[in-house]
Amino acid sequence: MVAPDTRPPLPTVTDPEVRPAAVPAALRTFEALMRRNNRRLFRTARAILRNDAAAEDALQDAYVAAFRGLDRFRGEAELSTWLTRIVVNQALQALRKSGRERVVVPIAGPEGDEPDRIDAIPDASTQGTPEDAMLRSELRRLIERKIDALPADFRTVFVMREVEEMTVQETARCLELPEATVRTRLFRAKARLRESIATELEVAAQDVYAFDGARCDRIVTAVLLRIVQESRPDG
Repeated sequence: MVAPDTRPPLPTVTDPEVRPAAVPAALRTFEALMRRNNRRLFRTARAILRNDAAAEDALQDAYVAAFRGLDRFRGEAELSTWLTRIVVNQALQALRKSGRERVVVPIAGPEGDEPDRIDAIPDASTQGTPEDAMLRSELRRLIERKIDALPADFRTVFVMREVEEMTVQETARCLELPEATVRTRLFRAKARLRESIATELEVAAQDVYAFDGARCDRIVTAVLLRIVQESRPDG
């Protein structure tokens, strides 16, 4: 049994509390700040790096850099935006060092209307039967694989806009991009995802109600047995 947490509750954090004057006594406040932003920042790093462990490392490096650079935070943007920029920079640095993926050059294109929203990754913890949970888990893994297959710039915008539900304006500020570019990348990311998922579902549909050798043998054997039994004089 896990022992109860006896530490005092974390303080409520507001942006002014982490400005330079508060730094000497800011560790507990910074802990609360990290907990408040962890999910968004991890997902942002994960979208760029496509690796859980690498994303965690980049996020930790970003937090350390942010804490050391608190005196440079001028309040010109929201604190969460400032942190996201640091995480993006750390993740891109890690990406360049690893050489796993070349950063995509921005693509110009018509804005147009955004397609219908693609649902965020399903939560496998939702209540239901074990079969439902397994199905949601498989669906989540499928969507994660397809997101990982997107070009880096499309993938990052998609996660920030669709998974974390950040606004166009906030995403543009975090990535230092024009808002029109954010809209274009999201449009194209959604189009690619729909096409990719539709292709996979089309292939998978060919295996629905699979009729493998064992099932075939079982049916044939059962039918032959029944025929033999019915053909007996005493049957």
